[in-house]
Amino acid sequence: MDLSVNGHRAYCYTGGKPFDAAKPTVVFIHGVLNDHSVWILQSRWFAHHGWNVLAVDLPGHCRSEGAPPASVEEAAQFVLALLDAAGVQKAALVGHSFGSLIALEAAARAPDRITRLALVGTAYPMTVSPALLDASLNDPQRAIAMVNGFSHSMLAPPPSTLGPGTWLYGGSRALMRRVLASNGEANVFHLGFKACNDYANGEGAMAAVACPVLFVLGNADQMTPPRSTKALASKARDARTVQVTAGHQLMSEAPDEVLFALRDFLNATR
Repeated sequence: MDLSVNGHRAYCYTGGKPFDAAKPTVVFIHGVLNDHSVWILQSRWFAHHGWNVLAVDLPGHCRSEGAPPASVEEAAQFVLALLDAAGVQKAALVGHSFGSLIALEAAARAPDRITRLALVGTAYPMTVSPALLDASLNDPQRAIAMVNGFSHSMLAPPPSTLGPGTWLYGGSRALMRRVLASNGEANVFHLGFKACNDYANGEGAMAAVACPVLFVLGNADQMTPPRSTKALASKARDARTVQVTAGHQLMSEAPDEVLFALRDFLNATR
């Protein structure tokens, strides 16, 4: 589904179901150098179980137009404008990595509009090493290889995700290369990493969040280790944590566990 947001086309995958603003809505927000497809299992399940799904491509990524967000705050404003464009007053937000910071900031800016907040593979501060920041700018292909090495804790996915014979490293690397190539005017890789590294409002944002919060963390995550959520969790009013056996790419390495955690958390509002 295409929406007009801030004068540009924004693409949202709806999970194969028509969008109906009368249903409860969940927005899925991807991380750096990803797109809506990283949520394919989770988004389709919710779409086929009574929810509206908006799995968005962030501006400047793949099927969405506009300048890519240069900060978490800018991206959060886009998410709220997306809700307006869809005619949705209230929604649950689910974000992974960079997307988790975006979801957090959006929930803090509009606490009356966000019913639930799920942060997947998150951390605060979300510090990016100088080596990765430099490589994302000057040698993106090497940085893609580095990120994939850090992000995965297994070679092949469980059958419930992309199927037997799928190579997690290869699939993720191909997606990242495609997303990078989708924007010929801006380096969305470096912009995303810099936005994560520069974000300084995590604890303040969490203190302003009014809805329940779920942390879904990978126990083998080297990019955003579970211990890095302590500052955020301490500021949350109503938080719970689920740890799964996975690295940073939780949705592909532990697809069922991530889905079940989101299902139980989001369905508690219905």
